[in-house]
Amino acid sequence: MEKLGVRERILAAALEIAGSEGIAAITNRRIAAVAGVSLGSITYHFATQTDLLRAALAQFVVEEKERLGAVADQFRGQPLGSVATLVDRVATDLAFSAERIAPFEYYIQAGRDPELRGAATECFEAYDDLTMAVLGALDVPNREMVAAVLVGMVAGLQLRRLATGQSRDEIASAIVLVISGAFASAGRQ
Repeated sequence: MEKLGVRERILAAALEIAGSEGIAAITNRRIAAVAGVSLGSITYHFATQTDLLRAALAQFVVEEKERLGAVADQFRGQPLGSVATLVDRVATDLAFSAERIAPFEYYIQAGRDPELRGAATECFEAYDDLTMAVLGALDVPNREMVAAVLVGMVAGLQLRRLATGQSRDEIASAIVLVISGAFASAGRQ
């Protein structure tokens, strides 16, 4: 965290604290200690805690979009089974670090705080965009509806994995089932 600028260290600390201790643990003193910055620098960069939370979630979105862009390149030209297996591998290989748990905390907080919903919406739009690109490459019918189902399903399975401590859910099988259902409902195989 030391190589980051002050603002970036503050945001990284907010994500780390949210993921390891929850949103309620995010205080200026706690952030200053984790980020190694002065208390004054937090209020200098962020007028309110909502501004700080929104910026932290937005920073996560930027990083997630970059990561998802790299993942999307792996899907091009692959058959359905390979795509499902790759999604399964990407989803299950993600270690549940504080930074990976933090978005779930932020999404729940966005349900309570309308000012955070824009950043949460942007993050889900990034997941939707990636899913739409993959579904388009596979020529899946009803892509918009299927994308929403897949994004929700993978997020739900990830949350289940986090909550239960299970090492893996059969994400690939569920993806193939949903996409096969889309083809079947359109009268194609």
